[in-house]
Amino acid sequence: MRALAEFVMKDRRSAIIAVLLLGLVPMLNLLSPVIVGLTMLRKGWNDALAILVWALLPIGAYAYIGDVVPLILLLGVTLLAAALRQTQSWEVSLLGAVLVGLTVEAYLLLVPELLDPLFQQLDVYMATNGIEGLPIEELRATLTSFLGATYGMLAALLLILARWMQAALYNPGGFRLEFHSLRIGSKTALLLVGFMLAANFGLLPPSWVIYSTVPLLFSGAALVHGVVGIKKLPSAVLAVFYAVMLLPVVMQGVVLLALMDSWYDFRSRLASKT
Repeated sequence: MRALAEFVMKDRRSAIIAVLLLGLVPMLNLLSPVIVGLTMLRKGWNDALAILVWALLPIGAYAYIGDVVPLILLLGVTLLAAALRQTQSWEVSLLGAVLVGLTVEAYLLLVPELLDPLFQQLDVYMATNGIEGLPIEELRATLTSFLGATYGMLAALLLILARWMQAALYNPGGFRLEFHSLRIGSKTALLLVGFMLAANFGLLPPSWVIYSTVPLLFSGAALVHGVVGIKKLPSAVLAVFYAVMLLPVVMQGVVLLALMDSWYDFRSRLASKT
């Protein structure tokens, strides 16, 4: 990844070649938003727009034939990088990632046939196993929101990768310190809790409660990284953490820990004792 960062930052022509070639290959086209985001973080709107225009050609072609999500990610990560460059706030950028996820959900709701094959398979599974009474519409809404939140997290991860590349080239070690200090403030935490409550009490679609966890999951992960760094624990601790984080109960614990950290700031308290 560092080699790619060095190549695209060499000059504008190199970045254009990279987004054109990578944009043609499924999955690898996820690196196009990273390249545009890196350019935005380092050089600002003028240079980033020049690269974005070329990146839109292959990814726009995918959108034309029906795969719009890479286009949403490209534009979303570009705007997230602009927000991070302008505000230097990961809080703002992570809240922006929620909007990216909601945009993906809106697209899936506008083109519901994209999920039809999945639910056809579900119907076959239910018929084969004699399962009846599942609330299909609620399940569909939950799955759609889950996919939107997943893509919101992916947008945040692509932004993180762009920021890591920037630090690797121009500020070695800087990203580690920046990520270790990432924390959702108490006001934003209250906003997210309000969002959860509104979804639980029917003021928003119930499935939208998933979106409120996106910034908190990143904040919780940063908290774990920060504690490991402060305590100088082995890196194997992080490997175990990410392995068990896939478990729903652990994920919920991380969200709760991140909410508590918004008021108690555990890292500052630990650092003052070491």
